[in-house]
Amino acid sequence: MSHNTTIYLSAFADEAANRKTAVEQLSVLSALGLKYYSPRFIDVTGSGTVKHVVELSDGELAQLAELHKEYGMSVTSIGSRIGKIKLLNQEDGSHNKFIPFDEYMAGEVASTIRAAKALGAKLIRGFSFYQPKGEAPDGYVDQAVPLVAKIAEEFGKHGIVYGLEVEANLIGQNGKMLAELASKIDRDNLVVIFDGGNLSSQNMDPVQCFKEYEAMRPYIGWIHIKDYSIDPALEWKGHVDEERLKNFVPANIGDSGHELILRDFREQIPAVTARMQKFGLPGTFLELEPHLKGGGQFGGFSGPDGMGVAVRSLCSLLDYVGIDYNLRTMADIKAARGF
Repeated sequence: MSHNTTIYLSAFADEAANRKTAVEQLSVLSALGLKYYSPRFIDVTGSGTVKHVVELSDGELAQLAELHKEYGMSVTSIGSRIGKIKLLNQEDGSHNKFIPFDEYMAGEVASTIRAAKALGAKLIRGFSFYQPKGEAPDGYVDQAVPLVAKIAEEFGKHGIVYGLEVEANLIGQNGKMLAELASKIDRDNLVVIFDGGNLSSQNMDPVQCFKEYEAMRPYIGWIHIKDYSIDPALEWKGHVDEERLKNFVPANIGDSGHELILRDFREQIPAVTARMQKFGLPGTFLELEPHLKGGGQFGGFSGPDGMGVAVRSLCSLLDYVGIDYNLRTMADIKAARGF
């Protein structure tokens, strides 16, 4: 297998930890063979207080960085919440918040950059803002463009790549709209993140998911691995609610069409790798966010057992489609021991 088609596996570590402690998160992922992860909700000190990674103190960030050395882990991206606020300051019956943009830049965005720099992250995951609930998102793309562009520009000053994730209910809720955002912003450090489960949970079948992937393909920086089993009893009404977030499954048995998508993506890996290496990244990442025990607006949960199932299922699928992947080996263990 060519090194150019080797990918790096990563995961949202909080999904693998019952109590969200840093030690539990890093222990589970390292035992599964992963060398990379994305922090999101975490209890660094083991005190029982769980914080979002961007809310950690400087001391807690330094403590987490030391734990990375102990467990041989590196950070892939900051699993931020950026862009999960209202685009407009108007009541729409949702519980989503509106925050004035200058205040948002000085608060959430600056805190996310601080966390990324403290943990050596070159990637930040984010979103594309909420249009008014019940309204079509395509009419709000042009209003979202300057805001997303301003965030990406700020990240660029720090050598950070901004990845916009495709997700329901947001302006970039499908591949075509997310591609339109990326095309209009047209920045090297602005990429998109494909997530099949975030499309099939909108009742898209494998063919539809592939079409959305095709629209995003020129702008993909990395891929989230999540899958979903469509429940015919849940009628699609244009909005994902909590009831839909119970049907996530491993990537080899869902309705997102991961086999077809990954067979195509295999041919894109050299180009994506070259793009990401310009920013100091080792290559192309596939990142597990499986939600096997449930999902929500700002996170999900799989447990240590669920994350194990998700990793093994993905590896089986990658073997089947002919994509090589980077997991821990005996050479890594010997290097860690100084042999």
